[in-house]
Amino acid sequence: MAIAKNGPIGIFDSGIGGLTVAAGISEALPQESIIYLGDTAHLPYGEKSPEAIANYALHISRFLVDQGCKMLVIACNTASAAALGRLKAYWGDRLPIVDVITPLVKSMAQKNYKKVGVIGTKVTTRIDQYPQQLQALRPDIAVSSLATGMLASMIEEGFINNAVSQAVLHQYLSYPDFQDIEALLLACTHYPLIRPEIEAFYGGRVAVFDSIAAVVEEVKQQLAQNNLQAEQNLAPLAQFYVTDYTPAFEKATALFYKRKLHLQELDWKEEGLSFAKT
Repeated sequence: MAIAKNGPIGIFDSGIGGLTVAAGISEALPQESIIYLGDTAHLPYGEKSPEAIANYALHISRFLVDQGCKMLVIACNTASAAALGRLKAYWGDRLPIVDVITPLVKSMAQKNYKKVGVIGTKVTTRIDQYPQQLQALRPDIAVSSLATGMLASMIEEGFINNAVSQAVLHQYLSYPDFQDIEALLLACTHYPLIRPEIEAFYGGRVAVFDSIAAVVEEVKQQLAQNNLQAEQNLAPLAQFYVTDYTPAFEKATALFYKRKLHLQELDWKEEGLSFAKT
């Protein structure tokens, strides 16, 4: 399978939270085209089995590769935890695959923290990729994980920087095992939107990290290593798809991508994805 260097970067998530990653990539690499697919028909992934998530991810990856994507970015911590190994095994060396866990883990392993916390969905924390990968690189580091299932839906409903979000965050972040952490990892692509609130909760006592900067750097490196950087003189394209369209999803894109987007809906079928309506 030949990969065109001017092809788009394929980015996917269980919904629209991964638009925070897509926005970071587009801002840092404005010459690159992107295709984003939010699997809104099956959200939330955090409540699904790892097997189901891996199957969804494989199905999505086939669609993105069929569109000529030169790279896959799993812009979802849950899908990264459940499906990265399966996608790499399926696609082999045919195209680069970047997840949102590995780049952040590599970045954190280079820092001197002795204990870090992780917050994410039930599946992300249950599969435990952050502790496993961090401790493989830094056996001396202690990692405490907490499932914070309410945060993603809270953010999508617009409860940010208000009494509701502050009460929910206080309940979660008061977790006893977090009392002596030096850093907190935001293991969900929704969470960068509440990072300022989390930092305010800790009052500078705890460093807070999300995966966006680390993922952008990894994408840059992978494009360079594989000689896949788009030519500078081409006008980049950006396409955004969902597997189940609602006006509420489209309205919420402004929150995650910093501008409202037009979402095209795909018809999800067992044998494959096909264009249905726009």
